[in-house]
Amino acid sequence: MTTHVLILCTHNSARSVLSEGMLNHLAAKLGKDVRAHSAGSAPSGRLNPFALAALTNAGVDVAGYRSKSWDEFTGSDAPPLSIVITVCDSAAAETCPVFFGGPNQPVKVHWGYPDPSNAEGGDEGKRRAFELTRQAIGYRMLQLLALPLQTMTADQLRAALTDIGRS
Repeated sequence: MTTHVLILCTHNSARSVLSEGMLNHLAAKLGKDVRAHSAGSAPSGRLNPFALAALTNAGVDVAGYRSKSWDEFTGSDAPPLSIVITVCDSAAAETCPVFFGGPNQPVKVHWGYPDPSNAEGGDEGKRRAFELTRQAIGYRMLQLLALPLQTMTADQLRAALTDIGRS
């Protein structure tokens, strides 16, 4: 059975999109039955071009990606979510979305990343920040994909994902 992972950030334009792209790309490369989705509580309606460039440069196919609302994942036709990860930077006092989900509550964890859109140094500084964020996200996604997702209890999964978020 496919493990569906929803990655949330407020605007669904950068960090959540990087996460969706990296998890889907790595899962496909490793032959894992995991499907990532991203959304926002207040989607911007556009994807950050630096996020798209970082993914494309890493060999990730971004065709069909779009900024979308988390409302798409709360209806009866939504995929059955196993995991919800927020990626906003609570250390910078960013407001993270709180996802309530449907009847079967997914495991919820927070993996914060500073917003690469705020990087200094003009376009080159932003390119560097997006690439470093993509790499950090990719490292955590590899750790997620190494877990025995189909055999873990919700408590085991939450503990393992929380540990990954601390690394």
